[in-house]
This record gives sequence, C-alpha cells and structure tokens, in this order.
Amino acid sequence: MDADPAETTALTPHSPIGSPTAPRTATSTAAPTAVSSATSTTASPLRLGRRVFGPSELVVMAIVNRTPDSFFDRGATYGQAAALDAVDRAVGDGAGIVDIGGVKAAPGGEVSPAEELRRVGGFVAAVRARHPDLVISVDTWRATVGRVVAGEGADLLNDAWGGVDPQLAEVAAEFGTGLVCTHAGHLPPRTRPHRMTYDDVVADIVTTTVGLAERAVALGVRADAVLIDPGHDFGKNSRHSLEATRRLPELAATGWPVLVAMSNKDFVGEALDTGVDERLEGTLAATAISAWLGARVFRAHQVVATLRTLRMAAAIRGDADLAVARRGVV
Repeated sequence: MDADPAETTALTPHSPIGSPTAPRTATSTAAPTAVSSATSTTASPLRLGRRVFGPSELVVMAIVNRTPDSFFDRGATYGQAAALDAVDRAVGDGAGIVDIGGVKAAPGGEVSPAEELRRVGGFVAAVRARHPDLVISVDTWRATVGRVVAGEGADLLNDAWGGVDPQLAEVAAEFGTGLVCTHAGHLPPRTRPHRMTYDDVVADIVTTTVGLAERAVALGVRADAVLIDPGHDFGKNSRHSLEATRRLPELAATGWPVLVAMSNKDFVGEALDTGVDERLEGTLAATAISAWLGARVFRAHQVVATLRTLRMAAAIRGDADLAVARRGVV
C-alpha cells in the first residue's frame, strides 16, 4: 500500500544530494539545481560567479539561443521577450547554468561581431538584473564579444571553437570569468567536418583541451573556473563523437571538470536514424552514460528531462538518496 504523502520523506530540493536533510512532504515541487555523482578523487570544486559546484555535483547548463536559425529551436527564442521567458523557465526547472548564444554553430549567413553583440550584449545585462545569483554563460569564440558580455555580468565564456581567438582567454583572465576549453577539430568557426581523420581522436581531444586549459591558467584564469569539452560533432563524424563519449574517463582523469554538449546532435540522430525532433531518448541515454563516466556539466535543451536523468544516474550509483521515500515506509 502506498504511503500517505504527508508521511513521506525526501531530500530538500536545493541541498547536495546524499547529505542529511530534514524531511519534507512529497508535494513539494521545487527543482534541484544539481545532483550528486561519483567523480575522480582528484576532482575539485567548480567556482563560477556566486556558485560553487562540488566535485560530485552534476549540473545542467540550459541552452538559450538568440538566433533566428538554430537547428533545434528554429528561432523560438530569438526575440528578447521569448529569450527572457526561456531563461526564467530554465532557472525554475533547475538549471544551474544558462548558456546564451548569438551565432549558430553550423554554416549560414554571416554574423558580424556587431550583430552578435546586438543579440547577446544587452541581453546578458537584462538576465543578470533578473537573476542576480544565476551562473550566466555566453557561447562565443570572439574576444570582442567576450569583453562586452563579461562586463555585463557573464560568469563563463563558452568557447566552442577551440581557442581560435587566443585573446578570449585573456579576456576571461582580465574579468575573472570562467572558460570552457573545447576540442573542435582545429577547424575555423562554423565549419562542418568533412572526412576528418585522427590517429586517436581522444588523444587529440585530451592534448588539445588540456593545452588550452593550461594556457588559460597561465594567463590568469582561475583553475577552478576552467572546464574542458570534448566537442561532440565539432570537427568529428558520429563515430568520433561516440568514441569520445565512451572514453570520457580519459578526460575526467585529467582533473579538469568535463562539460558535454550532446543535446539532440547529429551523432545521436545517426545512431538512431532519427530527425532533430526525435532525439530526446538518445540524448538522455548519452547523458546518463556520460554522467556515469565522469562528466559534470551537461549542456541541454530539455532541462527537466536532463535533470531527472542525472538524478537517476546518481541514485543508481549510490551518490544520491531518494527524492521521495514511500515504498515500504508504511
């Protein structure tokens, strides 16, 4: 027989999962911002803005694109009002980080630095005013853009194109922001891979991302604000992306926090032969496996589904307690 909800215990939603907490009723609807999972014993806290994410926390980075042509949302959050609503939803759903982008990754019409700033510049300031404690990330490879958004309150510069503008790391050091160091196959921005070959794709990922991370720290970026990203589908075919996923422990073993950006990407679609709108299950499977293998931050379109997947992975590993305890209690 099911327990009465009033007699059910669970974790408080914003406490680290696995830590002792006071009971709450099963009717609480607040969303957690991170879940706990096992990581390397050498892992360190990640400090971004006003937040400190522990070595065992799994964090959702919500995607909000201020672009008219993004592959997934197709411009749904291009307008400022729609984008602000999307940020509010992401925060309410439990995202620990919101990543704001102004240029789609794929080839397309030219987006000048001025146009990119028109899309993301003032928007970062508006988000900061609405959410003072939110970790705000901006997806840009340009130092000129990074400088403006860092001045408006961005906490993290998400360089998805592998340090193509070396001054971006200098901006991160100057403003005290974090930096994502990504493997993009040594390609120029907005370039699709064509017959890419590697002697060992993961060895190249490790060498490249660790090199970028060490350079950033040498320039003055705080070591506890640097992440590495294997760059799924960036400069890679789908087999490369799958190999990068199953060999994530090699990235985690470097000691740098690992961010994965896999949400609804082509390697998922090619594994399942599905279109963009039918890749959620594959994305969540890749998410659970990546959490198991040591990734700590997960860039995602669907925040709630991703957070639930991470909570389940952590619970199976024994690093997260039950959210609600009913079975066998009464």
